[in-house]
Amino acid sequence: MTGLRERKKVRTRHALIEAALRLFAEKGYEETTLAEIAAAADVSTRTFFSYFDSKEDVLFHDGGLRLEAVLDMVRQHPPGEPIGDLLLRVCETSLNWTAKEDLAIDLSPERANLIMSVPALQAKALHLLFDSQLRLAKALHEAYPDELDLLEAATIVGSLVGAAKLTVMAAMDRGDSLEVVWQAARTAATVTISRLR
Repeated sequence: MTGLRERKKVRTRHALIEAALRLFAEKGYEETTLAEIAAAADVSTRTFFSYFDSKEDVLFHDGGLRLEAVLDMVRQHPPGEPIGDLLLRVCETSLNWTAKEDLAIDLSPERANLIMSVPALQAKALHLLFDSQLRLAKALHEAYPDELDLLEAATIVGSLVGAAKLTVMAAMDRGDSLEVVWQAARTAATVTISRLR
């Protein structure tokens, strides 16, 4: 069971993210200050820096943690586990992480619109996407050195991530509910992985 202090930290973190998204939508990303985000979440600017290093970090709040969890799964996969089974587990874990963290925050249209419309955020998102895919491809190659070379691993990871990301964007673009978006991502991943078996 999570302790009171940990629950309070989670609430504060979510309050900062939600305040930032609201202010970015109302005022614009560049025009919103860290002090305004902190005030809207009813915390000090110093407290903001206990959770995030910058405004950018608010929008990409859990990418590093999620990537490390996925890389650990790949590195520690059970001996003899087929590649497709491992990738399906990785996708399920990643999707469940999104739901657990807060599906509404992670897949909010406001967040997606900001990332797609602010050049600095587009660049950051693209950098993080390619970096995480390359790191995952390297980990997959190292986990299955006799079955995949690095380029094959990169092809698999690129296909999987690309299918899921594009499907999510298409579902969000047509205005689907968050639950439909989440299921669409799962279906895209499952279809892509099924072709590996």
